[in-house]
Amino acid sequence: MAHPDPVIVVAAALVDALDAPSSLLAARRRRPTNLAGRWEFPGGKVDPGETVVDALHREIREELGVRIVLGREIEPPAGGSWPISARYRLRLWAATISDGVPEPLVEHDELRWLAPQDWLSVPWLDADVPIVEELARQAAVVGLR
Repeated sequence: MAHPDPVIVVAAALVDALDAPSSLLAARRRRPTNLAGRWEFPGGKVDPGETVVDALHREIREELGVRIVLGREIEPPAGGSWPISARYRLRLWAATISDGVPEPLVEHDELRWLAPQDWLSVPWLDADVPIVEELARQAAVVGLR
């Protein structure tokens, strides 16, 4: 039986500065019940006919009420996209806020800016932990622009 194509999910690692980030925005899920209280990068699914970049801008407007400027895509060490479940794959971009103040409008009940030493201090979704670790490594080495 053929495996269905993976569902692409896009998200933003929102930081205060792409050159030398000193804070990262984490968003706490409100639902579903099995994920409630866990932290993630804000974002969501790409709609049919939508580019990944357009989807990311739309999702961040809907979820946080802000506009963003993208830095570079944060890929796994082997390249490609991040596996977040058997069916879903995540593409993540570093980004900064260009307009607005983020608020937890839809999927989240709390937002928290984390200092670099605290990036792993919240209970991230299991699939996001290696992403946060790679983001921290890349930010320390080359920045996220």
